[in-house]
Amino acid sequence: MKAKNKSSIKIVCNNRKARFNYFFNELIEAGIVLKGSEVKSLREGKGNITDSYATDSNGEIYLINSHIPLYKQSSYNNHNPRDMRKLLLNKKEINKMLGKINREGLTIIPTKLYFKKGKAKVELAIAKGKKIYDKRNVKKKRDWQREQARILSRNK
Repeated sequence: MKAKNKSSIKIVCNNRKARFNYFFNELIEAGIVLKGSEVKSLREGKGNITDSYATDSNGEIYLINSHIPLYKQSSYNNHNPRDMRKLLLNKKEINKMLGKINREGLTIIPTKLYFKKGKAKVELAIAKGKKIYDKRNVKKKRDWQREQARILSRNK
């Protein structure tokens, strides 16, 4: 019998826009509270965290504006696709995150939604928004690297 890989990670969705729009200070892994139909929909590879963010409410962190589509086979147990979802973090981690957000004007952005050892996890980034000139510099650097690669490939 073949042994399973212990650190098997199945990525459901990435937030590629976040790397372009924010500077990441710290990455944190958090669990997420889901209903049964949400889990089944995510296991099919459907989900979107592009425009989502996390905020606190009564000392707990919630993921807002994430979209998990309805599961077809679920009937009356179906969920609301744009519902607020509670994130599972230790009190110490929550206090640390809230302290950074309140003091330094940072925000919490989800970067990945994935399954790790059968549990749904979210990778959160404590991030600071980029200015327009920062985004321009990133585009300029990316274009130059692409051009450099073309030149080097032609010379070989």
